[in-house]
Amino acid sequence: MDHEFYYQFLKPDPSLDSFVENIGMFHNPSDSAKEVVVIPDGRIDLFFIRSGSENDSFSVFLIGLETAPEQRSIPPGTIAFVISFRPLAVEYILHTSIAHLINTARTLPDDFWNMAINDFKDLEIFSKTISKKVIELLPEEADERKRKLFDLIYSSNGEMSVKELSEKTGWSSRQINRYFNQQFGLSLKAYSNILRFRASLEHIAEGKLFPELNFTDQTHFIKEIKKFSGVAPKELSKNKNDRFILLSVLKQK
Repeated sequence: MDHEFYYQFLKPDPSLDSFVENIGMFHNPSDSAKEVVVIPDGRIDLFFIRSGSENDSFSVFLIGLETAPEQRSIPPGTIAFVISFRPLAVEYILHTSIAHLINTARTLPDDFWNMAINDFKDLEIFSKTISKKVIELLPEEADERKRKLFDLIYSSNGEMSVKELSEKTGWSSRQINRYFNQQFGLSLKAYSNILRFRASLEHIAEGKLFPELNFTDQTHFIKEIKKFSGVAPKELSKNKNDRFILLSVLKQK
């Protein structure tokens, strides 16, 4: 068991909830690569990765939003720590745009946020250190329209229409979509579809292979699941060899 791929996630401090979804780590201590499928989840990930137990340094990557499934191979000896941001953090914590990072990543300096090797001893230490750094970066105030927009998008699992979101936030549909395209590289509708897919994963993890959310019909449901995961709901539910880590996490709950 000690030589099997494993992962763990922690919820952040409540004060970070608008900006951080969770903080986690995974480790592949085995002698062989772990094949995984990364599927869209609506988060922006900041990864600190070390490959090989002989190497002390961690490489840092900022991964943008994904819109399609991607096969990845995690080399033997890899250990990674990650802080998964909600979109609001892109502007207020990371102070950047990720429009150019759709389905790709950007390498950051190894000394990003001045993380030290001792900060990666275990997940609890990493979580405390990274949370402290994010808390120091919290804005004194954020645009309430944006905060409310994301609260509504998340609470509705992406099912609220652009028109309704516009009315509830007092922010025009055109302005919202301009913000999304400039900041994240996709439209609000495209992002909402990712969140709806992600919410469907919770149902699939429970063995519910029919649409529980507002898909047009079963055919539309299957098409959307295949679009974002690469496989039909039935195969996704089986999750052979724990390839879909996000689904494995949901099944643990």
